[in-house]
Amino acid sequence: MPFSLTPGYDDNPRLADLVGRLRTYLDGELAAYEADLGLTHESVYTRSMLEPVWKRSRELGFYGIHLPVEQGGQGLTFTELAALKEEVGASGRVLQHSVLGEMGGPLRAGSILQYATDHQLEKYLLPVIRGERACCFSLTETDAGSDVRAMRTTATPDGEGWRLTGHKVFSSAGPFADFSVLIARMAEPEPEDGTPPGKPRFSAFLVDLDAPGVTVEAGETPMSGEHIESDIVLDDCYVGPGQLLGDVGDGLRIGLGRVTTNRLLHCPTALGGARRALALSVDFARTRQVFGAPLGALQSIQHKLADMAAAYYAARAMTYDALAALDAGDEPRTEAFMCKLFVAENAFRIADDAVQIHGKAGLVRGSEVELLFRQLRMFRILTGSSEIQRNAIAGSLLLGDRPRG
Repeated sequence: MPFSLTPGYDDNPRLADLVGRLRTYLDGELAAYEADLGLTHESVYTRSMLEPVWKRSRELGFYGIHLPVEQGGQGLTFTELAALKEEVGASGRVLQHSVLGEMGGPLRAGSILQYATDHQLEKYLLPVIRGERACCFSLTETDAGSDVRAMRTTATPDGEGWRLTGHKVFSSAGPFADFSVLIARMAEPEPEDGTPPGKPRFSAFLVDLDAPGVTVEAGETPMSGEHIESDIVLDDCYVGPGQLLGDVGDGLRIGLGRVTTNRLLHCPTALGGARRALALSVDFARTRQVFGAPLGALQSIQHKLADMAAAYYAARAMTYDALAALDAGDEPRTEAFMCKLFVAENAFRIADDAVQIHGKAGLVRGSEVELLFRQLRMFRILTGSSEIQRNAIAGSLLLGDRPRG
């Protein structure tokens, strides 16, 4: 696809229309809403701030737009959804995560819809799609990040249900969520014959966050400064059989399901941030005067801008190539690892160069390029660190994974 800081989609009229309407909403109505509330990226969000955005985005057709038509969406392809996620990421909006349902909404619920019973759909998930409820996802623990099997949160049988005890961290959207999709280790009885216990099993539960035995605590504030994380503390919290998502033992499959898809779909948001950093740098180089001429007249600045643009174009091209393979029915597993690695590393380099171009103005806390620098630095760790991606790529090469196609 041609290089542009405002990509067009002339070959896809539906997508071109959606992108145009999304840009209008982000830069117009949503920007004005944020300004009226005086919001910054470090504001503490309340439900009363967020719900109007969920519902308005739903009215405009963006909230849950990726879902099938029968669930109120437009059945977008992965490539089309990625284009919208990139636009949101490039907008600079404080509440960008609430437009498509990334934070607590339909995109956060993700693939769990396929595991839900009719009762679970009616009580938990359809209200999320409508912007009436919000959910969070609770998998990570202090000593169980990349090694999720080390989790200690335990589900102990109690009649037909279970008692949950444990402590989850980094539950994004937890501060304003109604329920959590929570993964726990199943308590297994010790074998009576003294043989070693079998492999641990994990299950997924829909946990109401106002239930007895559940405490939602303020989580750590990430370097982005956003107040979107919470700890979920469970102390003998009872969950009934109707709150078990899928079957006993399906927890990791549900929690880590569609990893290739999710890994790829995180990349467009980072690409949007990189695009924003590049666009801000181009504008700054055009308008900033040094020694009686625009900053952009300096060859050193021109070369930085050229390298930033080339890195963005390469990262974007490989991401959309892998998404096209996904849309074609393939599973570009190795390519997804490559995209996550390349996008994360190069998006951060673009943000780093943006700070350098802005000079002292880029070092000021709260300036947009400084914020992008912090956000894109996080992406090198979130959703799987760059080292994890390299391990997987190398393993694919050494073990001779079957090539796609």
